[in-house]
Amino acid sequence: MKSLQEMLEASAWARALPAELRLRVETETITRHCPVGSLVCRKGQPVEHWIGVIDGLVKMTNVSADGKPTTFTGVPSGGWFGEGSLLKDEPRRYDIVALRDSDIAYMPRATFMALLDHSVTFNRFVLIQLNERLGQFIAMVEHDRLLGPEARLARGLAALFNPTLYPGIGPALPISQEELGQLAGLSRQRVNQALKRLEQAQLLRVEYGGVTVLSLEGLRQFEG
Repeated sequence: MKSLQEMLEASAWARALPAELRLRVETETITRHCPVGSLVCRKGQPVEHWIGVIDGLVKMTNVSADGKPTTFTGVPSGGWFGEGSLLKDEPRRYDIVALRDSDIAYMPRATFMALLDHSVTFNRFVLIQLNERLGQFIAMVEHDRLLGPEARLARGLAALFNPTLYPGIGPALPISQEELGQLAGLSRQRVNQALKRLEQAQLLRVEYGGVTVLSLEGLRQFEG
C-alpha cells in the first residue's frame, strides 16, 4: 500500500518544492481510507481540498434529474483532481465515488494556494493538468457521439494511462471488468467482448485482475 510520501515523491512538482513547502504539504494534507462504493466527496459541497488518489481507483460521476447516472472519467493511483473548482471557488459539480477500496489525500485550500503563490513548477503543473483534463472531456463528448462501444472502451482505457495526469502508472492497471463497465457505461458482458476485440488487435493483454497496455497510441486511435 502506497503512502502520501511515496505519492509525492513520484510527482515532479512535489520533488521540486523547497523543503519548507514540501514539509507543509506533508504536514497539512490529511489522508482517509474510502471503502468501495463510498463517496470521496459529494456534489454541491464547498470545495475545500485538492484531492489525490494515493492508492486505488475512483470515478467522477453525476446523476441527471431523471436519475440517469453519467460517469465522466476515472482517476487511478497518482492522480489529483478538483483544481478547477478550487480556482473558481464554486461548489463541487460532481460526486467522486470509490470504485475499489482507496486511500485518498485531501490537501487544504490554503496549502494549495500557497503552492500557487510560491512555486513556479507547481503553477506550470496545474496549467498542464487543466489543459489535459479539458482535452480529455472534449474527447469524451466526441467519443460518446461518434464511436461504438469497443472504441469508447479503448479511449477510456487510454485516458487512465495518461502520463501527464497520472505519472508513474506504468503499462499495467489492476482493474476489473465491472469497474471498466462503470467507467465506460457498458455492461460487463459488453466489456468482455470489447476487451477480446482489443486484445485481438494487439493493443492490450487481458490478465487476471487487470489489463496491460501494449500500444497506448493504438488505443487512442482505435475506431473499431
